[in-house]
Amino acid sequence: MKKLENVREFMRRDRVFDFVDKGYNPLKGYGHALSKGDVDVSHGMILYVENVSVSFDGFKALNDLNLYIKDGELRCIIGPNGAGKTTMMDVITGKTRPDEGRVFFGQNIDLTRMNETQVAEVGIGRKFQKPTIFPEHSVFQNLELAIKMDKRAVVSVRAKLSQSQLQRIDEVLELIGLPDQRQLAAKLLSHGQKQWLEIGMLLMSDPRLLLVDEPVAGMTHQEMDRTAKLLNELAGTRSVVVVEHDMDFVRSIASTVTVLHEGSVLAEGTMDQVQNNDKVKEVYLGS
Repeated sequence: MKKLENVREFMRRDRVFDFVDKGYNPLKGYGHALSKGDVDVSHGMILYVENVSVSFDGFKALNDLNLYIKDGELRCIIGPNGAGKTTMMDVITGKTRPDEGRVFFGQNIDLTRMNETQVAEVGIGRKFQKPTIFPEHSVFQNLELAIKMDKRAVVSVRAKLSQSQLQRIDEVLELIGLPDQRQLAAKLLSHGQKQWLEIGMLLMSDPRLLLVDEPVAGMTHQEMDRTAKLLNELAGTRSVVVVEHDMDFVRSIASTVTVLHEGSVLAEGTMDQVQNNDKVKEVYLGS
C-alpha cells in the first residue's frame, strides 16, 4: 500500500498545476466558455478525485477517497455493496456535493463547483444500470432525440438534422451494433441491445469521460462479449470508468482495477494483483 500511496501523491493535480484562483468561473474558465476541447490533459490525467469525503446522517459513504483516471483509459471499479461506488459517481457528475476534497476534470475544470447539467456540458456522460431510453420510439429516433436534448446542440426539437448529424447517427449505430434495428421500436430490443442503445445516446454528445454502471447485469453471455468489445472500442478515444460486479467481465476488459471499501481505495492494480490481495479476499472476493 505504501507504494500505491507514493504513486498517488506523485500524481496529485496540485503537484503539477497550481490551480486555485478566486476569479475562476467553472463554466467560463478564464474569460471564455468552457467546452470539451478546453479540458487540459497535458499531464495524462482526465480525472482527479482527491481527498473526497461524503457523509449521510453520520455514515461516511466516501472517506478521504483518492482516485486518478488516465486520459483514454478503461478503468473498472469493484467493491462490496456500500463501498461508495455510486456515491463516487454522484460526486463526479455533480449530483452530490462532497463535504471535503476536490474533483477535477483534467487540470483545469473543478467539477465540485458544477451541477449535473454543467458537468454533462463539459464532456462527462453517465449511464445508469437500468436503461433510460424512449421505448415507443425507434432506435434512430432515440439517437435523434439525444442530439436534440443536448443543450450544446444548435437544433430545435422540430428541426431537421443536418447531414453531419445524420452521419454521426449512422456511425454510432455501427459502433453499438444496431444498424439493422434502426427503425425498430426500442421496446422490442433485447435487454443487452437496450443497454447499447443508451450508450449510443450518450455518445451522441461525444463525451470525453463515460461512467458506466453495471452494464452487463442481466445480459446473456453473447451480449456480455459484445459489450466488452464495445467498451474496449470506446477506450482510447475517450476515458471509460465501469462499475461492475461480474469478475469474469471485469477481467475481460480492464488492465487496471480499483477496489473500493468503506469509501476509500482498498487496492489497485491488475486483476491478478487484486484477486491475490489478502485484504480484497477478506472483504470482497472471499478466501
